[in-house]
Amino acid sequence: MQLKWSDVQEIAIELAERKTDVDPRYVNFLDLHRWVVELPGFADEPGRGGEKVLEAIQSAWIEEAE
Repeated sequence: MQLKWSDVQEIAIELAERKTDVDPRYVNFLDLHRWVVELPGFADEPGRGGEKVLEAIQSAWIEEAE
């Protein structure tokens, strides 16, 4: 499966499964951006991952972790 920045929920699920030792409430956007780009199957332009999409991913990840 190829992930794009618009796949917010799928990205959040992948991060929740892979980063079990991380509390998503305290992740900075530089780390979050890097982790998303490094996900297997991620196939989008890294530069498209702006603050709004990172906020959406972080929010979805927080919900997934609860």
